[in-house]
Order: sequence, then C-alpha cells, then structure tokens
Amino acid sequence: MLRGKVKWFNNTKGYGFISSETHSEDLFVHYSSIQIDGYKTLKAGQHVLFEIEQGNKGLHAKNIVLEQAQLTPDSFNNQ
Repeated sequence: MLRGKVKWFNNTKGYGFISSETHSEDLFVHYSSIQIDGYKTLKAGQHVLFEIEQGNKGLHAKNIVLEQAQLTPDSFNNQ
C-alpha cells in the first residue's frame, strides 16, 4: 500500500483528493473507497494508506484506510 495525505474531502459531495508521496498528481478519492466502519469520511491533513487504480479521468485512490498511528482511544469507542 502507498502512503498519502488528505488534501481535502467534501462530505456533502462524497469525494476529495489525496496527495501521494510517490505520485506528482493528486489522487481522486470517493467515499465508497474508504475502508472504515460507520460514516465514511476523511479530514484534511489525515495520513492514509491506499492503493491506486486508473480511472477514466486520472488516478483514483482505493481501499483507503487511516494509518494506525492516528487511531486514538476514542476511535475504538466509536466502533
């Protein structure tokens, strides 16, 4: 899996972009590609792990998960 950082994510529209450590272009992310329980959202600045696939309009991030270092005790209470 690759590492990246969330540039922005719009909860209303359900999509955003991730900057990757290995790719110069930003990667599109759709809420359906976020692999967490409950409400699928991301926040700007969060570090994530993901895979890449080629879409019709460029690269897309898929199978997105938060890096384990970002989990807090509150994260476990919400599961």
